[in-house]
Amino acid sequence: MTCFSCSQMPVSAIRYFSSTSRYFRTLTNKVAKLDAANYVANALNDTHLDTYNLDITCGGVGLRQVNNKQLNVMESGIDAGDSIIYVHGLGGTSEFWQPLMSTLALDSTHHNVLFDLEGHGLSPTSAASVVTISSYAADLAGILTKPSILVAHSMGCLVALAFTLAHPDLVKKLVLVGLPPNPLPQAVCENSIKRAAAVREKGLLHSGVAAAVANAGTSKTTKQSKPLAWSAVRQFLLSQEPEGYAKGCTALAGATDVMDVSKLHMPVLIVTGDEDGVCPPKNAEAYKSKIGNCSVVVLPGVGHWHVTEDVDGVAAAVKAFL
Repeated sequence: MTCFSCSQMPVSAIRYFSSTSRYFRTLTNKVAKLDAANYVANALNDTHLDTYNLDITCGGVGLRQVNNKQLNVMESGIDAGDSIIYVHGLGGTSEFWQPLMSTLALDSTHHNVLFDLEGHGLSPTSAASVVTISSYAADLAGILTKPSILVAHSMGCLVALAFTLAHPDLVKKLVLVGLPPNPLPQAVCENSIKRAAAVREKGLLHSGVAAAVANAGTSKTTKQSKPLAWSAVRQFLLSQEPEGYAKGCTALAGATDVMDVSKLHMPVLIVTGDEDGVCPPKNAEAYKSKIGNCSVVVLPGVGHWHVTEDVDGVAAAVKAFL
């Protein structure tokens, strides 16, 4: 048997084409010391997994680094006022809150921080990223770093609850609009998984998900008398990157851990609609019975997209609470 020393071992070379840099490179593989530089690292960086929804910001222009990922974060208003952090729901974006801010002229009284959840709106998501309610809450923790008022909608309420229970000293007041049940019923989890698969296969339009969610999530009054509101809900959904929305669906499906809302000691406001199938008034009252300092406002003729369906009603409730 012939024995070779390390210095005698051959160098192997592999040529490959890098689609990102569009030219050929050569990888060399040879025995080296353990502390030697990793010459393959640059090649691995060039052959990264897909990143979805990055083109919409021209490769990430204006995005903020949060927890080693890029997120769309926007700030407005006055520095002297209390900060309000807004968390949108599944299929929504930070734009969901703009009518509320405008109606209450919150930029003149507060420092407002809005952001798009990973994979939603202008925030991209990597194929290697696993998205959960906990990961959304961790991203929120990377943005909300001082005591603030937290305002959330739908799935965003679960994110807000997870964050608040982990960081109670950072939340002065909590506004939960359309708070889902916790834990989610098994049927809801299963439907969310099926919705994710449908969207990945056919997109939000041709899968029928956008129309189905807009129809089920809005009230009879909205569908009959507020066509612009119904269309706005549908446009929120159609504007989503399918993979980002699908990840949101699977994150929601994984929301099976029970969160002890009795530990919430800050003032809490729950806003819902009398036709909200996600947060029926009886569910809101059940939450209220477990939270020490909690009030509930039920908006007539409103479904689950409260701000879009009745911005004046939500604004009145929030103004009285703030």
